[in-house]
Amino acid sequence: MTEQLLPWAIVFLLLNLAAGLWRAWRGPTAGDRLLTTLLFGTTSVALLLLMAEWMALPGIRHVALMLVLLATIISLAFFGMPEAGNRARESDDG
Repeated sequence: MTEQLLPWAIVFLLLNLAAGLWRAWRGPTAGDRLLTTLLFGTTSVALLLLMAEWMALPGIRHVALMLVLLATIISLAFFGMPEAGNRARESDDG
């Protein structure tokens, strides 16, 4: 049963990535693009984990772990960056 369900779950996640790519292209704000980046990270990890189980290749799990770390660093870098307006105000105040 599980072997028959895994390919369909992989196809569903690929369609989810395609929808996220469309949203990144149409996204009006940087926040939309960040959410799409996080969607790509989590969905790619889920895809790799499903593929590792389906194809019985446990080494793919290490790649999924690296993608989790990369997505975490990207989100921390985005939220840790000050806005351009805040930097200008801070330099005027100081």
